[in-house]
Amino acid sequence: MGINDFTHQKRLITGVALLVAALIVVWLNWAFVTWAILGAILGAALYETVKMLKIEDPVMIYIYAGAAWILAYFCPHPQSIVFGLLVLAVSSMVFKNSVDYKSLFPLVYPLAPMLFVLSLPQDFGMAYLVWLVFIVGITDTAAFYAGKTIGSTPFSPISPKKTWEGVYSGLVSGVIIGVIVGIIIDVDFLAALFISLLVSAASVFGDLFESYLKRGAGVKDSGNILPGHGGILDRADGYLFGAIVMVVLLNLFHIGITNSVDITSTIQMLEDTAEILKQWSF
Repeated sequence: MGINDFTHQKRLITGVALLVAALIVVWLNWAFVTWAILGAILGAALYETVKMLKIEDPVMIYIYAGAAWILAYFCPHPQSIVFGLLVLAVSSMVFKNSVDYKSLFPLVYPLAPMLFVLSLPQDFGMAYLVWLVFIVGITDTAAFYAGKTIGSTPFSPISPKKTWEGVYSGLVSGVIIGVIVGIIIDVDFLAALFISLLVSAASVFGDLFESYLKRGAGVKDSGNILPGHGGILDRADGYLFGAIVMVVLLNLFHIGITNSVDITSTIQMLEDTAEILKQWSF
């Protein structure tokens, strides 16, 4: 077996494992479990970003991000939290007469986009997170294999291996599957078409943006936690940009279930969380 075949096999096995894990999360459909798993992804993505940017003292970044993520569990529209967080962080830096823009970056990426990802199951329902996964996953997979087989025209100097043929194949595939899934979850055809197209396109540029970060850091992959794929950011990059576009468009078209948090629902959420933690305790 050649090196490329072995790498492809690892990529396939890892992809199947991630798919099974995602299906389990969807099947359980527990707010706490979804929040915890997305939080673990955020933690790994933050670590990779800090490492790529060579931030020497990232403690406050982790504290800010952790506090934001905990607050996001109880907050409707969790993506709004990042703005308050940035005000707090910048104010603290200004007070010390030392604004470190590089240290602010991980709060903008990947924290802010991950809050948009969390907004999908919390504000609209798990079906919309599944919709995002289908659009971005199919776009990425089709672009990768089409680029490998028929790709010849470079897409961008930032990522020489990406080709226009791969991008077009990814977009077409992502839109077709996106429209089908959108209709299944009761989204109007034209809205499903428009959202699928823009989310698919956003995911391509999410991938390109992460390639830009890696090139600046002089690394091939953001990490090595996923055999055959690289790091968490190497897998999540398209979803981070795609989630932002999807949430904006869902709000624009008034699609989905918008949660309103009152004291009763908050108490119930706390009781459910306590019950889960009690079951896990020994």
